[in-house]
Amino acid sequence: MILKRNPVPVLLSLTVVMLWLACAPANKALVWKSASTPWAAMEKLRKQIKPPVFKTRDFPVTAYGAIGDGKTKNTEAFKKAIEACSKAGGGTVSVPPGTFLTGAIYLKSDVNLHMADDARILFSRDPNDYPIVFTRWEGMECMNYSALIYAYGEKNIAITGNGVLDGNADGDNWWNWNSKAANGGPAKQVAARNKLHELMHQQTEPKTRVFGNGSFLRPNMVQPYNCKNVLISGVKMVNSPMWFMNPVLCENVTIEKVRVVSHGPNNDGCDPESCRNVLIKDCHFDTGDDCIAIKSGRDEDGRRIGRPAENHIIEGCEMKDGHGGVTIGSEIAGGARNIYAINCVMDSPNLDRILRLKTSSSRGGIIENIFMKDIKVGAYKDAAVSADMFYETPGSFIPTIRNVWVENLEVTKGGGYGIYVRAYRASPVQHLRIINSTLNGVKIPYKIDYATDLVFENVKINGAVVNVPDTLKKK
Repeated sequence: MILKRNPVPVLLSLTVVMLWLACAPANKALVWKSASTPWAAMEKLRKQIKPPVFKTRDFPVTAYGAIGDGKTKNTEAFKKAIEACSKAGGGTVSVPPGTFLTGAIYLKSDVNLHMADDARILFSRDPNDYPIVFTRWEGMECMNYSALIYAYGEKNIAITGNGVLDGNADGDNWWNWNSKAANGGPAKQVAARNKLHELMHQQTEPKTRVFGNGSFLRPNMVQPYNCKNVLISGVKMVNSPMWFMNPVLCENVTIEKVRVVSHGPNNDGCDPESCRNVLIKDCHFDTGDDCIAIKSGRDEDGRRIGRPAENHIIEGCEMKDGHGGVTIGSEIAGGARNIYAINCVMDSPNLDRILRLKTSSSRGGIIENIFMKDIKVGAYKDAAVSADMFYETPGSFIPTIRNVWVENLEVTKGGGYGIYVRAYRASPVQHLRIINSTLNGVKIPYKIDYATDLVFENVKINGAVVNVPDTLKKK
């Protein structure tokens, strides 16, 4: 016997739930009243980020046929060593002194790729050495060249040691894909980049967006995708085709004591994208683009995936050249929250900005709970604190920037602006606080159009105390 349910109570229950959801208040924005609150949250977060631990087994790449003469291509040797290590339950794949030429390296679970002090991994300049994989390119999902070191869906992976990862890019290889033609025409990558934008706007299935040979979309150097427990420690990285470190949709990421030196186009140092629980500590960045750029996807793809960048600690880092020291954006459609940057040193006339929040109304999303403290700066070019909602072509998704705390920012020789805010009247920057900060050598103390609950507390620019202008004071 089958008993039929009366649908009326079920429909009434669903109606009640829907009405409750419609009437329930939205999550209340956090507003810090004291530095002790974000500091405590940061220290709690620190305890949650733990680097992976590996078994003591060693799998030298030379035991699998690798030759460190800088000429022999060792792609198969790296593959065999990594597969053997992972299959055995994990351990270390060691790279001894020498220069080891290779194509793409795929890291598998429980493998630590460890480089000796005088080891150099030199990546091939042949695009055919980089298979087509599922990736993000400038925040858009597609099928494109594998990163030089790539992993997908793996757990417990690492790149460690004091060796050098050399992307082998220069003005005639990789970088020229983003250089104007000799006749002044567009760069080689422009047509494919525009096509990828169009496919994203059309919300096509990402795996049907196939690029690669003939498209000129450069690969990044290191991209763990949808991985857990990632460690990058000690290595030096130079001459990447594009971004250096780009973990995507990863959780529990530690990047420590890494040196990034390269001034090629789009040579961002570290771009964690839609990641959760990230520690970037004691690193050195001297780059041709943003030193650290926290991201969460571009436009339709970022909003569709809906994974914010959250819970990042940036500590003890040194930034030299770069478009921004600590940047959030511009591919930030998924939002960003709980970002802490402390005890960093920045100094270069070619460093454009110290804290850079860049977004647009083609992105949308919420950037919130940004804490920066104890930052010492020699020189910068453009602005110490910059919040710009007009970074790219506008759209219909007005972004939000709120709860930003900057304390103990010391600048010796500033640039164009002290504080720069360019926002929408309908979406002013909310609760921006500058506390106990001294900026010298600044041309224009501030340029702020729309901001609410703005606080300057013990702020000196060019030796004069700066107060919130009357036009921006809370009514």
